[in-house]
Amino acid sequence: MEQLPGTHITLTPEQNKTGLEFLQGIFSVTSGIMLSQVRELTGMDAPALQNWIKRGWVSSPVNKRYNIDQVARILIINMLRDVMQLEKVVFLMAYINGSANDRSDDIIPESKLYDYICKVIEAWEALPEKDDNRMEAIIAQQTEDYVENLEGAKGKLHGALKVILPAYLSAMRKRQAEAALEQLRNTEKKEELT
Repeated sequence: MEQLPGTHITLTPEQNKTGLEFLQGIFSVTSGIMLSQVRELTGMDAPALQNWIKRGWVSSPVNKRYNIDQVARILIINMLRDVMQLEKVVFLMAYINGSANDRSDDIIPESKLYDYICKVIEAWEALPEKDDNRMEAIIAQQTEDYVENLEGAKGKLHGALKVILPAYLSAMRKRQAEAALEQLRNTEKKEELT
């Protein structure tokens, strides 16, 4: 991974943390983080985050502090929003965990979901050859410790990860294309000046 999904944080190979370890590191000294810290982590602006809360896509912070699962949910939505319509991302999150404001319908804490996403991405990127059959095998391997709390939950989790991985990979390709386009523009401007 070039950077942790949904963040502006780049980890060096020596840091080698999973998504959950990264989040737990942030929350090891506090029970919640403020909006300004979420903005710094994600690069998002405050009105967008507040809009997500108003629309029920993320539960409201308690005492203006976001907990580990709220931050993980924000990171997941943020990582997918460049390549999926927000309504589709929200449907995907509801497919996995129902309402953002009701924990009783969750099949997995968002922090654990984020961890699985990071592990699946890392395992996929390590493959020398990639195909859809390997994607399913990686998802199964990386989630083998998942214990269903509702019948069919593991199937839902796998189905969602089969959407999330290609969407994330598309977002990365989009960023690469935009960077390459920017290089072309810069080269063109330099040539015009000479």
